[in-house]
Amino acid sequence: MQKVRVLIVDDSALVRKVLTAMLESDPGIEVVGTAPDPLIAREKIKALNPDVLTLDVEMPRMDGLTFLENLMRLRPMPVVMVSTLTERGADVTLRALELGAVDFFTKPAADLANTFMEHAPEICAKVRLAAGANPRERATVTKIEKLDLSLSKLDVAPRLSADAVLPRAQTPGSRGGQRIIAIGASTGGTEAIRVVLEAMPPTAPPIVITQHIPAAFSGPFAARMDGVSAMKVCEARDGQPIQAGHVYIAPGSQHLLVMWDGARHVCRLHDGPPVNRHKPAVDVLFRSMAASVGAATVGCLLTGMGDDGARGLAELKEIGAHTLVQDEASSVVWGMPGAAWKAGAAAEMLPLDQIALRLLALAHTPIPATVARVGT
Repeated sequence: MQKVRVLIVDDSALVRKVLTAMLESDPGIEVVGTAPDPLIAREKIKALNPDVLTLDVEMPRMDGLTFLENLMRLRPMPVVMVSTLTERGADVTLRALELGAVDFFTKPAADLANTFMEHAPEICAKVRLAAGANPRERATVTKIEKLDLSLSKLDVAPRLSADAVLPRAQTPGSRGGQRIIAIGASTGGTEAIRVVLEAMPPTAPPIVITQHIPAAFSGPFAARMDGVSAMKVCEARDGQPIQAGHVYIAPGSQHLLVMWDGARHVCRLHDGPPVNRHKPAVDVLFRSMAASVGAATVGCLLTGMGDDGARGLAELKEIGAHTLVQDEASSVVWGMPGAAWKAGAAAEMLPLDQIALRLLALAHTPIPATVARVGT
């Protein structure tokens, strides 16, 4: 397989050296050059024609966001943001994703030389993933073509199923007589979720969301979505009642579950182990929905790498819930929705710009009487 050619843009010589070593530890990646600032990077892009750019935010002569905006306008290409600012300033990262960056990676805040290499599998995976992007076809989201994402040599953490957090219910059923929309997403999901929430009216049925996102970003992400949606969007809190017109986003460090407390549905946060190597995990949310909301659930998987959510969506479909996924053409990565579709877990597959209206239509269909009576 042809190597992914990478240009590193960072004002720190140490970072350029360590990042080069990290990326070249992957036999499928070649670092073709480095640049200490965007102006030099501009010339090296012309000369080297890299497949992927890694880009810092704070740099001399031009900051990374300004350069990214100009780059996407004049010479679109896959970009992975690599900066300490992605942790201290989540809004910077979210803005970079809006401008067209495919993904981001946070540099360690201290002891860079000794701790950065520990993250080599993660940054290599992100760069390999970004290599399939085609920003020229970007509309509301970036399209990524089919890509071999085999990470068998890089995956080292144990892979646990949703059983590690929540056993599968023996008698799942609907409680409370209301429909709840459950959405899962990962890579590219911050923008896909924005597209969906922007189209939702203030009276929409409640929505619960698990987006793979670091703890430092989930709160700012929820606040950002609250600013673009007519619904009330917040980071979920433990015990918080689930109400129509509200959106609840999983915190970046805890699993989000939906539970029935005897009178109403509430958000429950669980500090269990990562599931499918993610915390929060979509499979955990979907399994909790099957147990407490049952066939009244409307489940949806948006763009994302891997297969988290595919099994949970299958469990929802088995009990009669409406299930759908985002199509390949509009997905940044068709990993999660693709895995669910291939497994038969989704009844429908739609482009991103049609998903909100379909979710609303499904959420307003009557709940069958036999389902609505269970647990009420």
